[in-house]
Amino acid sequence: MYYIETLFVNMHKEMPFIFYAYFTIIGLAIGSFLNVVIYRLPIMLERAFKDEYDEYFHPEKERPIRPVFNLITPRSRCPNCGHMITAIENIPILSFLFLGGKCKKCKTKISIRYPLVELFTGIMTLAVSYIYGPTIQMLAVLILVWGLIAISGIDFDKQIIPDEIVLPLLWVGILANTYSHGIFVDLETSVYGAVFGYMIPWLIYWIYKVIRHKEGMGYGDFKLYACLGAWLGVYMLPAIIFISCVLGAIFGGILLLNRKKDIPFSFGPYISIAGFIVLVWGERINALYLTMLYNI
Repeated sequence: MYYIETLFVNMHKEMPFIFYAYFTIIGLAIGSFLNVVIYRLPIMLERAFKDEYDEYFHPEKERPIRPVFNLITPRSRCPNCGHMITAIENIPILSFLFLGGKCKKCKTKISIRYPLVELFTGIMTLAVSYIYGPTIQMLAVLILVWGLIAISGIDFDKQIIPDEIVLPLLWVGILANTYSHGIFVDLETSVYGAVFGYMIPWLIYWIYKVIRHKEGMGYGDFKLYACLGAWLGVYMLPAIIFISCVLGAIFGGILLLNRKKDIPFSFGPYISIAGFIVLVWGERINALYLTMLYNI
């Protein structure tokens, strides 16, 4: 680990362009994998839920034998014609451009979202490497950012925030803050952040439900707040909650103009964006907030 850290430090110092290009390419590759996670994980969870339901309520029912389906198997293929995606057709962004955004065999259009997720992940990886440089903080933030991208994509598609991502990410946040007295905050502040990150929106949820007799957010949102609280600490929670609510009100309101009001919309992406904003500018935001309170 020491030699790898030294390598990155020297690369950043002597060849910064190579350093940033290296992590951008890694980000593009991770973005390609996140596309797989965003598409396949909800299917895996749905199948697991159906199997558990049948096993509990219909134990006598014979369950069909399905082919293996996980994040690795089977290989990616065209959903229209079943054409297996080769390695040369799976290069982030470049393959999409070379193929003209269409399947090589049947010419069915490939969703523009795939290269956009790859590009966005690459840009975010570049931004994190630029902001934090060759440090342990950079590696930790990359894990957080990649996890938030996957969570946002799944929540946007299915309106769920899977425990399989958010809970491990929460524990990684707490563990990260045990390293050398905490990468971002001390352990106590991290634990309180996780606790109150869950409890505060949970209380808001029940107050809203009692008053309006409807649900304002889901339990996955509580866990995501708890996750960010574990990473950034309890003192950053007010800013995260405030910014996410403002973003949700603005963009959610725009989305609701084009569809029925009773259809739920995803809140996870706005929490994730707020988390990244506070991650980078949290100290300044809190200082500005305290200054405004002092002047009132």
